[in-house]
Amino acid sequence: MRRIKVLDTTLRDGEQSPGIALRPEAKGEIALTLERLGVDVIEAGFAASSPGDFAGVRAAAEAVSAVTVASLARATPADIEAAAAALEPAPRSRVHLVLGTSALHMERKLSLEPVEVLELTASSISYAAGLVDEVEFSAEDATRSDPDFLVEVCETAVGAGATIVNLPDTVGYASPGEYAALFSEMLARCPGLRDIDVSAHCHNDLGLAVANSLAGIGAGATQVECTVNGIGERAGNASLEEVVMALRVRADVYDVETGVDTHMIPAASALVAELTGYGVPRNKPIVGANAFAHEAGIHQDGMLKDSRTYQIIDPADLGAAVSLPLGKHSGRHAFARACADAGRRLDRDQLETAFKRFKRLADRGTLVSLDDVFTEVRA
Repeated sequence: MRRIKVLDTTLRDGEQSPGIALRPEAKGEIALTLERLGVDVIEAGFAASSPGDFAGVRAAAEAVSAVTVASLARATPADIEAAAAALEPAPRSRVHLVLGTSALHMERKLSLEPVEVLELTASSISYAAGLVDEVEFSAEDATRSDPDFLVEVCETAVGAGATIVNLPDTVGYASPGEYAALFSEMLARCPGLRDIDVSAHCHNDLGLAVANSLAGIGAGATQVECTVNGIGERAGNASLEEVVMALRVRADVYDVETGVDTHMIPAASALVAELTGYGVPRNKPIVGANAFAHEAGIHQDGMLKDSRTYQIIDPADLGAAVSLPLGKHSGRHAFARACADAGRRLDRDQLETAFKRFKRLADRGTLVSLDDVFTEVRA
């Protein structure tokens, strides 16, 4: 299988979610967990943005022992120098340079001509390469950039010494087909990209971040950038746990693997939720409380007969277990199993009486326990 590198940007793009401000010690704690999770790169922050973020990047770099640590930087000497300084303790350091390449970004945000963007791409990469181990270059707003100009940018980045080129869907604009086509076109027209890592970085504005990331991988991306629990600016980033498990469950389609230890995903999710204050929705894929819960009677009956009927992921891969919560949609089979598991041995008439009582209680819309059911039955 082809090995896909995972860059986790929870501590940078994830922290850019409104209301999140991680202290340096929290960044160090999360970084250590991410290293245990098995990600290849931890993007720890934007060192030049504030003294606190500089300290956070350094704390992450000091906390880990083997993983690459990255800091975002604009294409300016001051940003690059701040990133390099913060990354000094890292086992392996990476400056992640970002520069807009769409006509909109060049004209309205940067006030630069295309030729100036090319010159800045080359000079900033060359300067960063002399200060850190790796340089990643992001063509910001790549999915809305002119393809011919994007080819020039990629060629310039590779020629200047970039070891990773990122083609981000910065505003979550692309469809999966368009994003796959972008990677196919750039890899075909810029041969130098085939000798380095090419990265997919997607935002979730249209709910397509994971689908687009998978499309990029299918079209040749060798690195994927994501966040734990999918946190990030606006609607968030591609969710690490969803991307990793999609690649694992559908290995028949993607034929790739990552180095992520899936058993560590729940712990990483819980830690990030706790320290950021961004809770995990119950229906969140992979890590939500309902991810392996089946209430509907038809589903519960199928699960009791063969879990493959309604479960495509083995919860054991995540250190989790299937649950069959009792609710208004539960059937007799699941109710009888719950009674047996609780040590309540009932004959057919007793079970029928208890089940009818359970259904009446469940229809009220409140949580119902077996104790509630059997207290009423005994009365």
